[in-house]
Amino acid sequence: MTGCVLGFDYGARRIGVASGNSISHSARPLAALTARAGQPDWSRIDALLAEWKPDALIVGLPLTLDGGEQAITRGARAFAGALAEHSKLPVHLVDERHTSQEAARRFAAQRAAGSARRRDAANIDSLAAAVILEGWLTQTH
Repeated sequence: MTGCVLGFDYGARRIGVASGNSISHSARPLAALTARAGQPDWSRIDALLAEWKPDALIVGLPLTLDGGEQAITRGARAFAGALAEHSKLPVHLVDERHTSQEAARRFAAQRAAGSARRRDAANIDSLAAAVILEGWLTQTH
């Protein structure tokens, strides 16, 4: 095992991606993928899989605050299923409630420290993927 995992923050237009390490329990954002009607660019996903050679894939599950499902939840489940079939790797779904707020808080802190600019806001989806991945790494390892 390499200890590498990839995390995904699913969205109908953009899918945030992060790489993580199950040994150090750390994660870092990668470039977000563009999606069309909820469908990712599978060639970009193939390139990520070839580059990182992950042991597992983690997909955030966007539940409502009370734990219910919504349209985006079903989209994330479908994406996770397609990702498992496409990659032949284990895919784990993770409750992602409050990760967007944490990603926004981290981005604001980066801006305040001068390490990020407003134009970097497009990467907030990948920052959310890193938060999702860190949560999974901490809970399962």
